[in-house]
Amino acid sequence: MTVEVILPKVDMDMSTGVISQWHVKDGDTVKKGQPIFDIETDKAAMEIEAPGDGTIKLADLGGAKDIAIGTVVAVIYGPGEIVKAVGASAVPASAAAATPVARQPAAPIPPPAAPRQGTTDEGIRATPLARRQARQAGLQLGNIIGSGPNGRIVAADVQSSRAAAVKAPSPANETVADAGTRAQFEAGSFTEIPFDGMRRTIAQRLTLSKQTVPHFYLSATCTIDILMAIRQRLNGHAPLNPDKSPAWKLSINDFIIKAMALALQQVPAANVTFADNAILQHHRSDIGVAVAVEGGLFTPVVRAAESKTLSTISREMKELAARARARKLQPAEYQGGCAAISNLGMFGVEQFSAIINPPQATILAVGAAVERFVPVNGQPVLATQVTLTLSCDHRAVDGAVGAALLQSIKRLIEDPALMLA
Repeated sequence: MTVEVILPKVDMDMSTGVISQWHVKDGDTVKKGQPIFDIETDKAAMEIEAPGDGTIKLADLGGAKDIAIGTVVAVIYGPGEIVKAVGASAVPASAAAATPVARQPAAPIPPPAAPRQGTTDEGIRATPLARRQARQAGLQLGNIIGSGPNGRIVAADVQSSRAAAVKAPSPANETVADAGTRAQFEAGSFTEIPFDGMRRTIAQRLTLSKQTVPHFYLSATCTIDILMAIRQRLNGHAPLNPDKSPAWKLSINDFIIKAMALALQQVPAANVTFADNAILQHHRSDIGVAVAVEGGLFTPVVRAAESKTLSTISREMKELAARARARKLQPAEYQGGCAAISNLGMFGVEQFSAIINPPQATILAVGAAVERFVPVNGQPVLATQVTLTLSCDHRAVDGAVGAALLQSIKRLIEDPALMLA
């Protein structure tokens, strides 16, 4: 029985993928469940397994790097079947959904319906927010496919359409822009580094965030001498592993993760996500933590951080960071999250403002620990301080709510014993 192998959707934001490596050659005999190729997303590289037994014939992809989800990339022919050349083609959603994929099965995106050309915005069903966002972005509602009830266009549809427009500029405009940029520099004075999936996704998502999410920023300076003393004491009493190494080594960032998680529980109005026509108030504090890797960054999520001990957070964060750097994170390990933390203190950066990564409504930027003289009872006292800057999505978090959240974070960091209550 002939079985088509398609490029599967392994990430909710994924519309194309890159086959980074084939584990089989054209004409090889494969067994069901055998890894046959690696698919690279902006977050991870995942092995895809053969959906059947037989002889595999690889599709002629014409050297394409970015391959559309649902594309047939190979065909497995059963015993006695005639092996034929395979050209890349998209399969129907029903066939794609029936094809097993490794670890994170998901049906490919069905092809969208044709845009509603020749209609006016007034005659199209859309939410008021979607209409406003489309007008601000210069998009025609008639060219947007609605995903709401009875085809109604919602804000997420407008954002997706806008992201697609950013991702796929017209070839003519792209050529003019590229030529104009290159012309400003002497030929041979630069090396051109093509976008990979990660860099492209970062550019699209953060551009969209700054254009569509109304940011505001709040800053506070925290004195962390007590925190550093408690950290040193806890690390000094860590139990030993069988190899005599400490079972944990707490970082300042581990305390900040815990503090933010608890603060979100204390200020539940800030533990929210903006959605079309609703605010989602979360029960847990799932904290994303930015991890720098070569060529970009990942934001793995520590789930229910408010209920975990500092040592558990530390161990979990080290494991997630290692998996992120090896590009082995699974989608469930980086998707979602109620809020995020970005720490550049290790680079000596004293203060900065971070861009919110939707759908999260807040992100905390953490600067370096700096020794300063501060006045205490009229006398200069040397203290170690860090500056925190909280970025908030004003659609979901008002100024007073953001201020209360930052105040709570500061109180917990300056008096870490409160985290143990």
